[in-house]
Amino acid sequence: MFVKELWRFPVKSMAGERLEGIHVGELGFDGDRKVLVLGPNNRVLTSRTHFRLLGLKSTLGENGQPLISGHPWNSPESLALVRRATIPTAELVYYEGPERFDILPLLVATDGAIEAFGHDSRRLRANIVIGGVEGLAEREWPGKFLRIGEVLIGVQDLRGRCVMTTFDPDTLEQDHGVLKEIVQKFSGELALNCFVIHPGDLCVGDPVQLVDNSDSGEISAKS
Repeated sequence: MFVKELWRFPVKSMAGERLEGIHVGELGFDGDRKVLVLGPNNRVLTSRTHFRLLGLKSTLGENGQPLISGHPWNSPESLALVRRATIPTAELVYYEGPERFDILPLLVATDGAIEAFGHDSRRLRANIVIGGVEGLAEREWPGKFLRIGEVLIGVQDLRGRCVMTTFDPDTLEQDHGVLKEIVQKFSGELALNCFVIHPGDLCVGDPVQLVDNSDSGEISAKS
């Protein structure tokens, strides 16, 4: 198995950027989901209820600051784009706490499950896509660990999917059938909620090992 794709989403609920390499800290990818869109009572607004956020692209600039469709995240241009996509009173905030993640800091998908899914993998919004995985093998991974060089990742459970998967990443056209398929074919769960045990650097092409025990001396697996 190997790292096939790496994705970072500097602004929560927006389109992300594909990477060739990244440092993984205890709270996931450097620069991932550091900017949030807030509504009334400091409630986080996401593309579950404001799907047009998916049409805005989030990246990191050369200075390490998040950009929204090419504009600094804290600029009037970015705020105007976000308010147009959500509500007129929306605000943007920079936040580094763990609460910025819906569940856990990393979402991992596999090429076998994506093939079975049969739709654009970007609909799943995974941070890491692992290649060389047969079929739906990922469904047996909860409770195990992924070793990628010095990085060790724990696999907690399968991710329950939501309405965000129904929107085409490019056109934003909605197809309710996508979520119905996920429910029918995968019991509503696809890809893996993961956490970081040992930080380090990841690169596309890195070999991946599935291990049964987090102790480095016990590696059972499929590489």
